[in-house]
Amino acid sequence: MRGIKRVFLLLTVLAAVLIVLGFVLENQQGVSLSFSGLATAQMPVSVFVVVALIVGLLIGPLLSVLFRGRRVKSRHATHN
Repeated sequence: MRGIKRVFLLLTVLAAVLIVLGFVLENQQGVSLSFSGLATAQMPVSVFVVVALIVGLLIGPLLSVLFRGRRVKSRHATHN
C-alpha cells in the first residue's frame, strides 16, 4: 500500500511541475505591477504567478499551524 501511495504522490508532484512549467513557457509577456504607488520592474507574467504560488504554499501551512495551536490551547483551557 505504501508503494502505491508513493507512486501516486510522485505522479501528482510530476503533474504539478509539468503544469507550472507549461504555464511559465506560455506566459512570457512582460508586465509591470503597481499597487499603492509602488511599481515593479517589467517581468514575465509567469514570474509573478509562480512567486504568488510559492508564497501561498509557505503562508498556508504556517497559518494552519498557528490557528491549530490556538484552537488546541483554547480547548485545554476550557476543559481544565
